[in-house]
Amino acid sequence: MIDIISKKNWYFAISLLVVIPGLIALMLYGLNLSIDFIGGSRLTVLFSQKVEKKTSEEVKDILVKNNIKISTTEISDKSVLIRTSPMDQKQNANFVTELSKKFKDAKETQFETIGPAIGEETTANAIKAVIFASILIILYITWSFRSVPKPASSLRFGVCAIIALIHDILVVVGIFAILGRFFSVEVDSLFVTALLTVIGFSVHDTIVVFDRIRENLKRMAGVPFSQIVNESILQTLDRSLNTSLTVILVLFALLLFGGETIRWFVVALLIGIISGTYSSIFNASPLLVLWHELAEKRKKK
Repeated sequence: MIDIISKKNWYFAISLLVVIPGLIALMLYGLNLSIDFIGGSRLTVLFSQKVEKKTSEEVKDILVKNNIKISTTEISDKSVLIRTSPMDQKQNANFVTELSKKFKDAKETQFETIGPAIGEETTANAIKAVIFASILIILYITWSFRSVPKPASSLRFGVCAIIALIHDILVVVGIFAILGRFFSVEVDSLFVTALLTVIGFSVHDTIVVFDRIRENLKRMAGVPFSQIVNESILQTLDRSLNTSLTVILVLFALLLFGGETIRWFVVALLIGIISGTYSSIFNASPLLVLWHELAEKRKKK
């Protein structure tokens, strides 16, 4: 029988190796926030032929001449996506006029502006949503596992689930801090949606294992707690891996064929699902055992 629990410290170390670089990047560089959070304008210019780098530079020059500060530029086949400081309708009209003079086949297909106040509100709401979801989850798990047999406690189940959940959030956020710094990947409102989805998936996967632990505590009375947890992980391992693999395959298909607009949303989901599967097996349940062992040592003292 595979003994996962005896190697729990190795699994914790692997998690730290992934989380710590992301945390360092987050503290040093922060996230590369899109206009959804900091305000600004987003415009898309469509061409009849494949866009070359020289063409995108010429489009940027038009904006610079009109004293518009450019945040990021992305080239996607026949289009150029540009994010800038806030532009008003008059500035955009001037840009469109000069664009049509320089490029006969160019057409602006998207223009939107978000004010700084709306961006700040979006940021605050995103943080509130993540915190609120976490609180509801810990309350639900604590209540749902209230009848769990001793030596376990419902509070431990809830706290360990949240720690695993925080692990998954830190993995996703940390990796995007690195991507934002070195590859100019922006974090937008879809990223928040991805985080909330990851939270839901992570907890779902963890509860599957926890529920089997609860069943086995009743069925395997007198067996050491670490052995019960290890047996429960092995019993649910196939289900967890198969469920995650199915989702990952769908996300890979979306990543390949979903287009530019949802690419980083899908990447965030992929990272989160993989991290969630790992944490539910190798973090959440081993944490229960570690907590139990520490509690037993205190009793003996």
